[in-house]
Amino acid sequence: MENRQRRHNRIRAKVKGTPERPRLCVYKSNKYMEAQIIDDVHGRTLVAGKMADAQKLGTELAKKAKAAGITKVVFDRGGFRYTGAVALLADTARQAGLEF
Repeated sequence: MENRQRRHNRIRAKVKGTPERPRLCVYKSNKYMEAQIIDDVHGRTLVAGKMADAQKLGTELAKKAKAAGITKVVFDRGGFRYTGAVALLADTARQAGLEF
């Protein structure tokens, strides 16, 4: 937990969401994955989702983002390593039309 928080702080120092390119933030627990698309300038969550299946979550999030007019995002893996469910969510969101 402590190592993940350090990694997360390091990532957040570099990754900022703007209205033109909001931040796709990922969190995973033992049971669920959560993802939000956030505009950090205005402090607003534009799109959010929570599911147990990372692949379905990536697809649904991309559909909601397209409906909201969002096509480009920056990826914030939340301190988690880019393998397994985090990579699957990112790849699925890319295939569904998000660019990052």
